[in-house]
Amino acid sequence: MEKVTEYFGSMVFDERIMKATLSEKVYKSLKRTIDRGAPLDISVANAVAAAMKDWAIEKGATHYTHWFQPMTGVTAEKHDSFISPAPDGRVIMEFSGKELVKGEPDASSFPSGGLRATFEARGYTAWDPTSYAFIKDGTLYIPTAFCSYTGEALDKKVPLLRSMEAINKQALRILKLFGNTSVKSVKTSVGPEQEYFLVDRDMWKKRKDLIMCGRTLFGAMPPKGQEMDDHYFGSIKPRVAEYMADLDKELWKLGILAKTKHNEVAPAQHELAPIYDTTNIAADHNQLTMEVMQKVALRHDLVCLLHEKPFAGVNGSGKHNNWSISTDAGENLLSPGETPAENAQFLLFLAAVIAAVDDYQDLLRLSVATAGNDHRLGANEAPPAVISIFLGDELTAVLDAIEADKPYGGTKKEKMQLGVDVLPKFSKDSTDRNRTSPFAFTGNKFEFRMLGSSNSISCANIHLNAAVAEILRQFADKLEKAKDFNKTLHDLIRKTIKDHKRIIFNGNGYDDKWIAEAEKRGLMNLKTTADAMPHICDKKNVDMLTSHGIFTEAEIFSRRDIMLENYIKTVNIEAVTMTDMARKEIIPAVAKFASDTASAVSVKKSVSKAACKYETKLVTELSELIDAMDSATTELEAAIAELKTIAEIMPASEFVRDTMLPAMDKLRAAADKAETMTAEDYYPFPTYDKLLFGV
Repeated sequence: MEKVTEYFGSMVFDERIMKATLSEKVYKSLKRTIDRGAPLDISVANAVAAAMKDWAIEKGATHYTHWFQPMTGVTAEKHDSFISPAPDGRVIMEFSGKELVKGEPDASSFPSGGLRATFEARGYTAWDPTSYAFIKDGTLYIPTAFCSYTGEALDKKVPLLRSMEAINKQALRILKLFGNTSVKSVKTSVGPEQEYFLVDRDMWKKRKDLIMCGRTLFGAMPPKGQEMDDHYFGSIKPRVAEYMADLDKELWKLGILAKTKHNEVAPAQHELAPIYDTTNIAADHNQLTMEVMQKVALRHDLVCLLHEKPFAGVNGSGKHNNWSISTDAGENLLSPGETPAENAQFLLFLAAVIAAVDDYQDLLRLSVATAGNDHRLGANEAPPAVISIFLGDELTAVLDAIEADKPYGGTKKEKMQLGVDVLPKFSKDSTDRNRTSPFAFTGNKFEFRMLGSSNSISCANIHLNAAVAEILRQFADKLEKAKDFNKTLHDLIRKTIKDHKRIIFNGNGYDDKWIAEAEKRGLMNLKTTADAMPHICDKKNVDMLTSHGIFTEAEIFSRRDIMLENYIKTVNIEAVTMTDMARKEIIPAVAKFASDTASAVSVKKSVSKAACKYETKLVTELSELIDAMDSATTELEAAIAELKTIAEIMPASEFVRDTMLPAMDKLRAAADKAETMTAEDYYPFPTYDKLLFGV
């Protein structure tokens, strides 16, 4: 049996391969580019390209592709072969540094939000040397960034890399003030936990809503759902276990650090969690993980559903973004440390995150806003749409003591200017996890729990990195000018805690009382994508994002339009699918059952003159539901038609929120009620009991 240690990363052009195939000079030059962002010389690129090509061909690859992440939310690729004509009519295999470093895919059909006209097709991909190339399906995949002919970012990687550089720059300023001048770089790391559902492929094929939309648009709850919580961490079914084992192997070959797998709360729901990695690499790996999850599922006659809410009435799927910030020496800046100086540094970085989340709560909320995630946020398994921070009782008490300028825990110690001696040795897991909190401190990292399962993690981390970078910049500006560093540091931490403590909440985020309390505190409650996304264009957000070079102003406005357009299109597809299913499948099926029942009543009465109370009542109720479905479908069809007449994106998104979604809910309510009253043999597609318990 092949050992994991032998095949892990076997399809990745990683450091082991680089060391073995590159000269020492080329390898060191490439490492400077990877680790420090040094410019890449074309001679180095040529040498790397030659080694990469030879390695890929030896692994059976015939093509290469610049793999990028446009604003569609999925990845994109155009495949070119290595072949080049030879004078004697044969071919040779070639791949140059120029081809490695830059590609030129057609950009005309990718969302641009008005950054370029449709006829301006040219776009460029640029190699990201910090993310390893890999082989998949006979093709060498080269992770790249994607930009327009005029240089605007058309993807999620470019602004992510910019945000990482912004937080690196500002964090280094802070560390220098604490006397740490040996650190060369600071990077954020992420471990994204990925939730998903598995359903039988044959059942999936019979559901038009699952095929077209990735979620069920109709469906009554079965007699048993997740009430018993017996699926959570339960024994994994053999068919699912085989899938998970196959998935692990495929991910490990690609160098993806898949670590944990288990059943989640809802029936048919599961989770995969990786080990942490540098943020841009984690983003690449998560996109690749989602693709591989769906591909491997098909081998097992399963379908992997990554929609945030594929089934109403049971938990939806999220993606918990475990975020931390560390130096190149391996020091976690969100770890309290062992000494007072480290504690002071920790408190400053902690204060920066608290202020960032409070000041830019709208950016964090909109970074996870999609039509799918709108169904999940605020439900009983997900955080509310209101942003808050969970710190736990102990750390909150420490901050309270600093704010009050008193010793922590009632000790008799003298108050320190830095407020650091009051901080005890803070163990990694000194506080319970709060799964209702959108943004929870979990010992030496923050867990941002609002991401939807199909989200790219890039968006959330772009805005999180940028917000923290901005607060660190403000801190550094003040501390660098300080005449008395210790006093200024103490006052800065204390003032930050006082000014931003409204964002700290350690209670139950599911409680309706918290939503009312949050409103009193002045926290934002952006319930839908239509509510949240316009805030990216607020002046404070535009000023911050442009000042750090994360986006240009044009890129910001383009992203608002792209995400709102995606929201509108997604809901419109769902609405059209609903009317199609109602007209062609559900109403005819219920009508047929009602008709057959009515015929049976007539026969029964003609033979025995029986009252047939049950059958008569059933036919009457079904007839009323058929009329209700027909009326609701007509109403939804009218909304679909009206949406086509609204040219502007903002009014269109508001129409979707205020008119189309309520019309969809109305149709579903009638159809789901009819499902519970219709004989199973008549129903046109698999119901929830089969989908959720059929694997």
